[in-house]
Amino acid sequence: MSVETNVLEIEGLALHLPRTARPVLNGVDLTVGAAEIVALVGESGSGKSLTLRAALRLLPRQATVRGSIRIAGEDVLTMTTTRLRDLRAGTASMVFQDPRAAINPLRRIGDFLTESTRTNRAVADELATARARELLAAVGLTDRVLLQYPHELSGGMLQRIVIASALMSDPRLLLCDEPTTALDVTTQAEIVALLARIRRRFGTGVLFVTHDLGLAAAISDRVFVMYAGRIVEHGPADSLFGAPRHPYTAALLASTPRLEAPSARLAAISGQPPDLHTELTGCPFAARCPYVIDRCRAERPEPEEGVACHRAGELVLSALLEGDRCDG
Repeated sequence: MSVETNVLEIEGLALHLPRTARPVLNGVDLTVGAAEIVALVGESGSGKSLTLRAALRLLPRQATVRGSIRIAGEDVLTMTTTRLRDLRAGTASMVFQDPRAAINPLRRIGDFLTESTRTNRAVADELATARARELLAAVGLTDRVLLQYPHELSGGMLQRIVIASALMSDPRLLLCDEPTTALDVTTQAEIVALLARIRRRFGTGVLFVTHDLGLAAAISDRVFVMYAGRIVEHGPADSLFGAPRHPYTAALLASTPRLEAPSARLAAISGQPPDLHTELTGCPFAARCPYVIDRCRAERPEPEEGVACHRAGELVLSALLEGDRCDG
């Protein structure tokens, strides 16, 4: 899709934590356009959730951050505390993985939805409640839930409520941290359809973190693949999933279950992702890559035309999706 305005621009983001041998995030570049859904995918521990938290500066006090993060043109890393609080309450919102952990179990849903918008109680309560009813309808719920407590609702209903809460301030950017992980397949599909409707109706840009590549393919316009704190490949969803150019992307796709081959043995990525106590030289995927050469171990590949791989121009990795390994 054509993107005229970026609501999120991350450039050269590096995040260091104490007692680690390498940066948790290392030179991340990523953009999200208005009314665009961008997926950020990768194995657990690759840095996906930290990227979302960094976007709203929800980081440990000991963290050291370099680079640039701009939301709607404003630099998040240089904002005052007051401006940052206003940004989180208006321009950008976040949907966390576990909805039950995001909602106070002792308060009714109506209080949860309206608390962030009530600035002048004399006039705002009625308007906030009307807005809550509007958004509940948008996520497929009735206003009956306003009087209910979290324990009275299912996980899927609570996730819809968390999404409605995130939209109460009409944010230009919605950050979703694996919001469908704890849900059944049917509810996952409903949440995916809901996010698609939200971006069309409200023009909201969405950054969607997931380790489910099938879900990313279904929901996103563009995809960024993360490994060991770096973006190793990015591009339009159709072309990236149809013809991956990085061995890690191809390996992720090859390890995804497919309905057309239910009895086939799933492929697996050998080895383990590098931990934060291991200093990396060369390509971070070199130790697990079947196409590694000496240059990969010695020299870190820089992104070029959307992929960070020394051998991207010579490998035909789409063959892996058919169960064959190219000769390289």
